[in-house]
Amino acid sequence: MTFSLVARCEETGTFGLAISSSSPAVAARCSFARAGVGAVASQNVTDPSLGPMALDLMQSGLTAKEAVEEVSLRGKFIEYRQVLAVDKAGGTAIHSGPNSLGIWTQAQAQNVASGGNLLANDKVPQAIVDGFLEAEGHIGDRLIAAMRAGLAAGGEAGPIHSAGMKVVDKVSWPVADLRCDWTEDCPIEAIATAWDVYKPQLEAYIQRALDPREAPSYGVPGDQ
Repeated sequence: MTFSLVARCEETGTFGLAISSSSPAVAARCSFARAGVGAVASQNVTDPSLGPMALDLMQSGLTAKEAVEEVSLRGKFIEYRQVLAVDKAGGTAIHSGPNSLGIWTQAQAQNVASGGNLLANDKVPQAIVDGFLEAEGHIGDRLIAAMRAGLAAGGEAGPIHSAGMKVVDKVSWPVADLRCDWTEDCPIEAIATAWDVYKPQLEAYIQRALDPREAPSYGVPGDQ
């Protein structure tokens, strides 16, 4: 009931992930990223503790492959879990337990990995990876393009209702963390719309945090 990707921008070192599901608020439980370290999606009968565990392991010096292998040893009921990771060198790794739901599969390349379960077909993750690699621009644009490619390839077996996109870059907090926790319409398009609004202001929000004296005004009430 979920499909996702984790990714790294080779030019900037920025990490991002995007995820969608038939379940509510999927990004609240399944998306994890840390600037300078990597990005992780923990999904399918979700154990949210696996995301921070994998990031801690990568921060300690393990590659994505080594971290996911360690998570598969430490995690409980790991046969039910899917865990996707990308590290600071662009290495990727995926664990998909044999008890993943429905049609489940995965695909990966340098700087990007995708996995899903309860899919409409087994081509969806590869379509997501290809969509990311073929797209250009900001990593956020490429994440949206990849998710749209996955949806066009069939997406989930049933309707999707929630989605999220997270981007981390240089600072300790996500520079973008956009979510649609429930909709009867397309949550990926809801995220895409939010990204179109947020993207032009992203750098200003970072500047406001680092030094508000140099931050531009966007003309909202009370803005200086």
